[in-house]
Amino acid sequence: MLTEIVLPGQVEPEGLQVRTRPLPEPGPGQALVEVEASGVSFAEQQMRRGKYYDQPPFPFVPGYDLVGKVVATGAGVDPALRGGRFAVLTKTGGWSTHTLVDAGDLVPVPDGVGAAEAETVVVNGITAWQMLHRVAKVRSGGTILVLGANGGVGSTLVQLARHAGIRVIGTASPRHHAAVRALGAVPLDYRDPDLTARVRELAPGGVDAVFDHVGGEGIIDSFRLLTRGGTLVSYGTAATRDVAGSSRMPVLKLFGRLLLWNLLPNGRGAHFYNLWAGRRRLDSYQARMRADLGQVLALLSSGEFSAQVAARIPLSEAAKAMRLAESGTVTGKVVLVMGAEKQAAEDTGRDSAEGGLRLVGRGAGRTDGQSAR
Repeated sequence: MLTEIVLPGQVEPEGLQVRTRPLPEPGPGQALVEVEASGVSFAEQQMRRGKYYDQPPFPFVPGYDLVGKVVATGAGVDPALRGGRFAVLTKTGGWSTHTLVDAGDLVPVPDGVGAAEAETVVVNGITAWQMLHRVAKVRSGGTILVLGANGGVGSTLVQLARHAGIRVIGTASPRHHAAVRALGAVPLDYRDPDLTARVRELAPGGVDAVFDHVGGEGIIDSFRLLTRGGTLVSYGTAATRDVAGSSRMPVLKLFGRLLLWNLLPNGRGAHFYNLWAGRRRLDSYQARMRADLGQVLALLSSGEFSAQVAARIPLSEAAKAMRLAESGTVTGKVVLVMGAEKQAAEDTGRDSAEGGLRLVGRGAGRTDGQSAR
């Protein structure tokens, strides 16, 4: 049996459900992974609101990425993979004790790196590495602005940039300034009404790149802070996370604005980073992901990069993990860890082969006056 967290609809975190069911058999090209850790990303926060751009229809199992051990392989997959620990980018399905993945998506985790530590750099590490080195292509000696430098992607981006010899200005609330400074960035208060002027004081000629996950009208200031030849990399729409309405409209509006800016004759570039771009050419996409995440994991293994684990929380307490991740009070990434859930699923399997469903919290979240059940 396996245990998994189900997102039944647009519910509060307490409306998440715990389900047990029989273990699936891996099909051709697949591997069954016993999950050790899975993260709580901004994507899941958007998904529970129905605001993620291309999320699947409800109900589904969240979990954008994971780290775990291969316990079974399907036809056409090297059986030597069994027993190895791997990181996997999944988009959904990671909040489970076991899950099926495409064997081509498996990225080896170096020996000596813990599951929770490795988990913090899967989606965050790929995103940060590719934005910095493949999109913005900032060189050593340059200066960048990272919005939300205390967050999962932000803290990873700061470290990768500093390792590459790049100066970093990072925004965060004052409570996180010490942590941001420890990572090697110059911290600024993101709520400072004169934030643009503060950045200009540190970079009078403008910055070489701005990494903006906020979107909204503030992205205009992000573009204006660029030096000639600089690059704006937008990778989210956090400003509209809690705004009712279509999940697509904020993204489409942002796309249109970035496209228009690219047409201006000022030497600046504007891009929207999409982690899943290019997946239609699956082999090259997977090779690129293995190469980029492999670089980050190697830095983590060598000690040149530190994992920012905000908290380790059991899978069965996913509601607590979601609340913490959404609170804005932590530095790094909240990680769901498996263990007790595996034993519980085994016990459940002895009683029923059909599985069961229960709420994570004592009360279900409600939508449109209806119980999440």
